[in-house]
Amino acid sequence: MFFYISQLFSFLIMPFNICMMLILLGYVFLKKSWGKNILLAGIVLLLFFSNSYIANLVIYSWEPKPKHFSSLPTYELGVVLTGVTHIDKLPKDRTYFARGADRATQTVQLYKMGKIRKILISGGLGFNPVHPLSEAESLRDFMVWAGVNEADIIVETKAVNTHENALFSEKIITSDEIGLDQPKQLLLITSAFHMKRAEACFLKVGLHPDTFPVDFYGKIPEANFKSIVQPGLEAIMVWHKLIKEWVGIVVYSLVGYI
Repeated sequence: MFFYISQLFSFLIMPFNICMMLILLGYVFLKKSWGKNILLAGIVLLLFFSNSYIANLVIYSWEPKPKHFSSLPTYELGVVLTGVTHIDKLPKDRTYFARGADRATQTVQLYKMGKIRKILISGGLGFNPVHPLSEAESLRDFMVWAGVNEADIIVETKAVNTHENALFSEKIITSDEIGLDQPKQLLLITSAFHMKRAEACFLKVGLHPDTFPVDFYGKIPEANFKSIVQPGLEAIMVWHKLIKEWVGIVVYSLVGYI
C-alpha cells in the first residue's frame, strides 16, 4: 500500500504537473484577477523549472562526486539497486535498459577489475508488472551474458522500494550464505542522485557500506546562452528526479526508514 500511495503522491507533486495545473486553472478563471495571477505563476514556474543552468547547478551540488576505480580496495560484495530497466516490455529474453544502466554496466566493470568478488542485485517486480521475471533477475541475465560468473551473483527479488532494498539485502548479507562481518567488505552501487537516501537506509538496518555513485545527471556548471536562455525538457526531468528524491527522504524520515 505504501508503494502505491507514494507513486500517486509523487505524481501530484512533480513540477511539470504543478505548472500545468496552475496554467489550466488560471486559464479557466482568466476573467478573474486571481485567475490571471495563477496563470502567470504557472508560466513563471515552468520557465524556472525548464532552465537548464539552474537545474544542472542544483543537481550537481546534490550528487556526491564520482570515485576513481583505482581508488577502491577489493570488496567481498557489491550491492546494486535496480530501477533501471523497462519491466513492461516483452519478450523477456533480453534486458531493456532505461536511464541508469550505469548501475549494471559499471557493476560488471567493477567485478571484472577485481574490485568486487560477488554481486547482490536487489529489486522485485515493481509497479504493475507484465511478466513474473523480476528486475533483479533481468539484470542478472545481462551480467551473465556480459561475462560475470553466475555463481558470483545473488538476487533479491522482493524489494519494491529503497527501504526494502536495504532490509532484504541485510537478511541475505548476514545469513550463512554471505556472512560478512567487516564494513569494508561491502560496496553500495546506485545512481548518484539516489545515493544519500540509499546509504541512509542501509545504515538504518545496521549495514555500513562504502558507496560508489553512478549514473550522474549533473555536469560541471557552464553558463552560456543555451543553458541560461533556452528552455530544456531535460531540466524539468532533473527537477522531477530531485523533488521526488527530496520528498522520499522526508517521508522515509517520518516513517523511520532512515
